[in-house]
Amino acid sequence: MTMTKQQTLKDSFSLSGKGLHTGLNITVTFKPAPENHGYKFVRTDLEDQPIIEALAENVGSTQRGTVLSKNGVKISTVEHALAALYAYRIDNCLIEVNAPEVPILNGSAIYYAEEIERVGIVEQAAPRDYYIVKQKIEVKDEETGASIVVLPDDKFCINTLISFDSVILDSQYATLEDLSEFKMEIAASRTFVFVREIEPLLENNLIKGGDLDNAIVIYERQISQEHFDQLADTMKVPRKDATQLGYIMNKPLVFPNEPARHKLLDVLGDFALIGKPIKGRIIATRPGHKINNQVTRLIRKDIKLNDVQAPVYNPRVPPLMDINRIKQLLPHRYPFLMVEKIIEIGGSYIVGVKNVSVNEPFFQGHFPEEPVMPGVLLVEAMAQVGGLLVLNQVDEPSRYSTYFMKIDNVKFRQKVIPGDTVIFRLGFISDLRRGIANMKGYAFVGEKVVCEAEFMAQIVKNK
Repeated sequence: MTMTKQQTLKDSFSLSGKGLHTGLNITVTFKPAPENHGYKFVRTDLEDQPIIEALAENVGSTQRGTVLSKNGVKISTVEHALAALYAYRIDNCLIEVNAPEVPILNGSAIYYAEEIERVGIVEQAAPRDYYIVKQKIEVKDEETGASIVVLPDDKFCINTLISFDSVILDSQYATLEDLSEFKMEIAASRTFVFVREIEPLLENNLIKGGDLDNAIVIYERQISQEHFDQLADTMKVPRKDATQLGYIMNKPLVFPNEPARHKLLDVLGDFALIGKPIKGRIIATRPGHKINNQVTRLIRKDIKLNDVQAPVYNPRVPPLMDINRIKQLLPHRYPFLMVEKIIEIGGSYIVGVKNVSVNEPFFQGHFPEEPVMPGVLLVEAMAQVGGLLVLNQVDEPSRYSTYFMKIDNVKFRQKVIPGDTVIFRLGFISDLRRGIANMKGYAFVGEKVVCEAEFMAQIVKNK
């Protein structure tokens, strides 16, 4: 398995248009950002140019769009732009906007997709960190009938079902099986609104910039011609025949199920607020920004509690290095060989396994009545896995040995006992230079971190 690297834009781009809710003329600019930056918005119209991190816990409102809020500063309608960044696997981006919302453009994400392709994407040095869904996550809203289920999967995909009490728009389904299909299948799908919703939205000081060019408008419950004309005049759009039900926007549907595809786009944009790409399948039934945010907040909470996820370990999958190959590379032997197989190797990381048996010789004295694996041996096992990572960087690794020069910031979080399977994950925290490697390592039992440490090692050619 090869670990993918983080990405950012190759160059900046700007887009201008009306704000859906404010009606203001707005410009938003997307800029490259350094590694581990994530998505951040800057309000350039305010004196101190405050920054708001695009994270689920910063969502302050979900009424007719996702609103980020921090220290009293707000930015609305961020979901379409974030969906495009996420779909193009852009991890780091600084987004400057000169108003309290992102322009609605034509109500879709197509312009963002086109601009991202125009300026290009550049790979960065740091590895991409995924949130891997390992068990079912489910949130339901009994009042609205909305639900979101997130299931384990080896990639990111979304299935969306919408349902409305409408003769024009009843039930629709949309799916995105691969992010590479985003521009062709999802990006051009516009936001939608029912005519019956417009007056309440106006009363709530929303959609001042809404018109027949930046949304799908669905007229499915007949009202009087006078009332229909008044509504058109308020919205500053041409009057229509009140007897003609259907879609009344200026441009026809891009897809027969365009509303369902747009809801999928919204889910994608809201899930970008997790702060890292995920591997999992999202099944969204009658989704909305509120329930989207409830799920992403749950995931963010899990990320905060577990700052690093345990690697996926399937004992049925053959290892990349078995014990015989490990013995060819490491000089350690019984009773000091502490790693039994390597299950993943990337350009900058490695994952190894140690099965802890009650027959380990150290349990005779540590401790006879309460066997606990010594912390120093956990660190030794982690170091051996790190040694294999370092040796994997050189030609003819059997001609070299790895010696550890320094071990820092060692933490023990939980004891390891007989019967535990310990998974070690080590990765470089800087480039390998002049035979010196700096690594960060974690040891897991199940999903729990039991030990962590930082290492400095030197590669030495054997005499």
